[in-house]
Amino acid sequence: MGGRSVDVSFIVPARNEQAFLGATLDSIDAQRTSRQYEVIVVDGDSSDTTPAIARNYGAELISGAGTGRADGRNRGAAQAKGEWLVFIDADTILRPIYLDTILDYMDEHNLSGGGSRCEITGGWRTRPFEVLFNYILPNLSPPVMPGFNIAVQKDAYEEIGGFPSLPNEDVEFSRRLGRKFPTAVCPTVLVTTSGRRIEQNGFVNAVAYYWKTDRKRKRHPNNG
Repeated sequence: MGGRSVDVSFIVPARNEQAFLGATLDSIDAQRTSRQYEVIVVDGDSSDTTPAIARNYGAELISGAGTGRADGRNRGAAQAKGEWLVFIDADTILRPIYLDTILDYMDEHNLSGGGSRCEITGGWRTRPFEVLFNYILPNLSPPVMPGFNIAVQKDAYEEIGGFPSLPNEDVEFSRRLGRKFPTAVCPTVLVTTSGRRIEQNGFVNAVAYYWKTDRKRKRHPNNG
């Protein structure tokens, strides 16, 4: 960075993601932007080469116990220097225009946070989830952004206390953020994320899992 201020901090929680992390970091490196950014990989006590991959790409590596994505995101944010925080998962690929497009969209609409439309790998089983993420959740009030693709001003993130420690933490984070700050989802597809868990578990089981998890979120004592 040569001493220049950091505009954006990419925060990537990862645990045993050696098969995917390199491609994710490649997609960050390929950003066509003049904005200054840093990359923080928060390793959740991996037993594979995930930490080595992060170091090889020059990312800042934060290590610790694997206590979940919410904790990983929050630990990364605590070390971040950027005015904007971009949270992506270790199996999410950014389009080269991601950073400029999403931040220009935030600026044009005077937003404090949001995401973008996405593609999900995996064929027909994942298509209903694309519809959910791209056309249903963004139209809720406030909009809901999946945790693999959230951009937020650091001041707004800190004001709402970061990601809560409860099931479906990204849903609750989106709701808390949207109640206090303007948020929206950019209508351009800017990321591709892995549908491997949907493929592994099957469509019906995946739907049942998310439904049960969201019921737990609503009943959780930390639900705000």
